Amino acid sequence: MIRQRGAWLFLVIICVLAMSTGVRADGYDAFKGLEGTLKISGGTAHIPVMQELAREIMTRYPAVRITIAGGGSGVGIKQVGEGLVDIGNSGRRPTDEEIATYDLRLHRWAVDGVAAVVHPQNPVRALTSRQLQDVFAGRVRNWKELGGPDQAIHVFTRDEASGTRNVFWKKALGKGTIRKDADVVPSNGAMKTAVATDPAAIGYMSVGYVDETVQAVALDGVDPSVENVRSGRYPVARGLYSNTKGKPSALAQAFLDLLFAPEGRAIIAAKGYIPADK
Repeated sequence: MIRQRGAWLFLVIICVLAMSTGVRADGYDAFKGLEGTLKISGGTAHIPVMQELAREIMTRYPAVRITIAGGGSGVGIKQVGEGLVDIGNSGRRPTDEEIATYDLRLHRWAVDGVAAVVHPQNPVRALTSRQLQDVFAGRVRNWKELGGPDQAIHVFTRDEASGTRNVFWKKALGKGTIRKDADVVPSNGAMKTAVATDPAAIGYMSVGYVDETVQAVALDGVDPSVENVRSGRYPVARGLYSNTKGKPSALAQAFLDLLFAPEGRAIIAAKGYIPADK
């Protein structure tokens, strides 16, 4: 009896010592014993989170290689559906037709706002929905009509495969027209560069991409902040999805699980997005 009690006490001490020294499972442990290449493409709003996770995974597990490409939501859905990549990212929910055609499994791991942005030197910091729609439709073509400088408005947009464009067009522009002479850029990163280097520019991008190089514009008196997106006060928002064709591979499943683990959620929040529950 004394020996049994002693053995039990020894096990308790070992467990306490293990916990106190930080020996614990984390979201990256799912990659133990795995090897091979995980291919990811699609929505560009996802890329900051994907890259951060991929760097940490490949540092810990050199037998795992992860490639990440953009192309927009439509590209991500199409490429995963055709078996060209393991995970296809989209900044919109795939349509019922896409889900049925490609046997897609949807994994929504974050909520993201989409904000209109201008150059930091532009004094126009707030617009109504009607003003924003008039600007993108070309009915308003000079910043002086909005309280800004006497300067022609330079409109930037995304191509029709973009999930960022899709939500902005629906929820901010009310499915209105976009000027045919608007300059088209291929990604959120390219949009930030275009607007940051053009004092007459206006465009739109994921709230997660907004930094001091651009100025986010309040819409109908509501700033596109993470807090306002989370509360629902700022309505131009969407889910961020990582989609697979059928059941994910072991590598893809480990990556998807990490997005919902504490380590993944911390990175999602740090990049300006709102983590979603699994």
